[in-house]
Amino acid sequence: MPDALGFRLKLGIVSPATNTVVQPEYDAMRPRGVTNQMSRVMIPDTPVGTEQEFATMMNTVRGSIEAALDSAMACSPAGVVMAMSAETFWEGSLDAAGVQSHLEARAGTRVILGAQACLAAIQRYGGIRRIALITPYMPSGDAQVRRTFTDNGFEVINLLGLKSNSPLLMAHESPERLRRAVREVDDPSVELIMQVGTNLAFAKVAGEAEHWLGKPVLAVNTCTYWHALRTLGIEDKIEGFGSLLMEH
Repeated sequence: MPDALGFRLKLGIVSPATNTVVQPEYDAMRPRGVTNQMSRVMIPDTPVGTEQEFATMMNTVRGSIEAALDSAMACSPAGVVMAMSAETFWEGSLDAAGVQSHLEARAGTRVILGAQACLAAIQRYGGIRRIALITPYMPSGDAQVRRTFTDNGFEVINLLGLKSNSPLLMAHESPERLRRAVREVDDPSVELIMQVGTNLAFAKVAGEAEHWLGKPVLAVNTCTYWHALRTLGIEDKIEGFGSLLMEH
């Protein structure tokens, strides 16, 4: 017998304990018969005002991921979304494919990573090469995000890092600031704008911005949730979050 509420799909969602954006954004995108089962990566809300503080925070995150993944698997989800994009863009001993393989071997099920979801989403638009990026990170984090896209053949025309002061405070960036960020990175040569950093409340802003810019504007949370749904056989079109969930 299927799960009474998740009778079409049960998703495990792994997100930092400081993240207050993923859960409400994913639930707002959730189709009928799909449930999102949260598991938290235990990290303190440490300051990230310097490069060293950012690196320390990332090391703490890495050390807690496997325990959170194990917790997520207790409810037997069909797949797991790693809703923490810094880890999936950050250069380390494993590339994104290696991280995915390692986590899938541990979980015994599909694992969706932010970096790969973003690349898959861009590919759906066909022929995109010149992009702009928005992040909440410090310059070292921005450099790793840039590298991910340039290594995959994209030209990063503009990149804006908001330098949020801590993981928790990423969620305090206002919609007005995020709209300004879109305008700051846009220019006529930019074919698509991508936002990363799962604790920025950008999903609704991205959908709005497509209307005034007339080009794709993608949020990492929309990309990861879309990629999880499509990978696991859910093709529903969801309104209110832009062209990716409505048209692809």
